[in-house]
Amino acid sequence: MATLVLLRHGRTTANASGLLAGRTPGVRLDEVGTEQARRAGERLGAVALAKVVTSPQERCRQTAAAVLAGQKQAGRPGQRAATDRALAECDYGEWQGQPIRTLLKEPLWRTVQQQPSAVTFPGGESMVLMQHRAVSAVRRIDAAVEAEHGSTAVWVAVSHGDIIKSVLADALGLHLDLFQRIHVDPASISVIRYGADRPSVLASNTHEGDLGWLAAPPPSGVVGGGAGQRTRARRPR
Repeated sequence: MATLVLLRHGRTTANASGLLAGRTPGVRLDEVGTEQARRAGERLGAVALAKVVTSPQERCRQTAAAVLAGQKQAGRPGQRAATDRALAECDYGEWQGQPIRTLLKEPLWRTVQQQPSAVTFPGGESMVLMQHRAVSAVRRIDAAVEAEHGSTAVWVAVSHGDIIKSVLADALGLHLDLFQRIHVDPASISVIRYGADRPSVLASNTHEGDLGWLAAPPPSGVVGGGAGQRTRARRPR
């Protein structure tokens, strides 16, 4: 089984000012988000990535560039990020670009929080469709990566908060109406492996820590909770 790393883009000017950016063009990482993306790329430099795929939104492409910079710094130059529209931000329709404080007053806001499976954004897409396209995309890409690079391959999908939460909810076997219980911060890293029998969520919303264990062969089975991830031996100092 290949390993999927889900990376949310770093903080943006819209995040900092309380706007629902959606697919608004020109939304870029702010200074904090640029540093967050750099640190995420540095963490991922511990493992050779088979593929980096990004949402077409500019903030995600900037974050993907930071991941590739981390690969180059680790001595793995030459890779380019692929763009997949299925990883794009949710189409919030008429809500796009609106201040969150204004949207909080909308009756639909409560439904978004409590029953997202019933939500279709005015002039936009439904949250059910959002989840379906995102999950279908990562499973499709994951299968292609494993077919080309083998079962120990690691790849990165750079996307958005609601997209990543919906993918994690699916992997955890949660109904979409429970996906708001999952938290995904800017530039956080989550990890999924799609096994033959079921997906396994190995990490969620992480910001720190060595990711070198991703390069180790996955365990062949899990009994009684398993023995944990295989890590590379470190020489004593």
